[in-house]
Amino acid sequence: METISPLLVGLVNDMFFAAIPAVGFALVFNVPQKALGYCALGGAIGHGSRYVMMHFGIPIEWATFFAATLVGMIGVHWSHKFLAHPKVFTVAALIPMVPGVFAFKAMIAMVEINQQGYAPELIASLMENFLKAMFIIAGLAVGLAMPGLLFYRRKPIV
Repeated sequence: METISPLLVGLVNDMFFAAIPAVGFALVFNVPQKALGYCALGGAIGHGSRYVMMHFGIPIEWATFFAATLVGMIGVHWSHKFLAHPKVFTVAALIPMVPGVFAFKAMIAMVEINQQGYAPELIASLMENFLKAMFIIAGLAVGLAMPGLLFYRRKPIV
């Protein structure tokens, strides 16, 4: 057991626990039963790839963008293979990467500003967490759209 790398243990743990909300949201979105396993796998691949990129020093915003692009590419592949829309596989798979903690911290700072009044530390916390959450959400949105921009173009890129 000592030979197993902490990165590998953390990666497996991260991927396992990312698959659970992916399946949960797939059920909420009425994804066909045959696709639930692929939603779980997509969520695990996306969150796991973001975990590995962040481990090697890539900021969470860029890691989320690249992970969302990877999930989008895989979703396009699965959509061709199983004749379904790519969103069936990708939207639920991206849900585990939604930045809930950063949004929550921003809201808490906002409530504290409302209760206690202006404080530079609270404004800094609000802005830092709010901007981080927004950039992560933008990374998810653009990353999810990237395969469509590349594969479904009517005009050539060059």
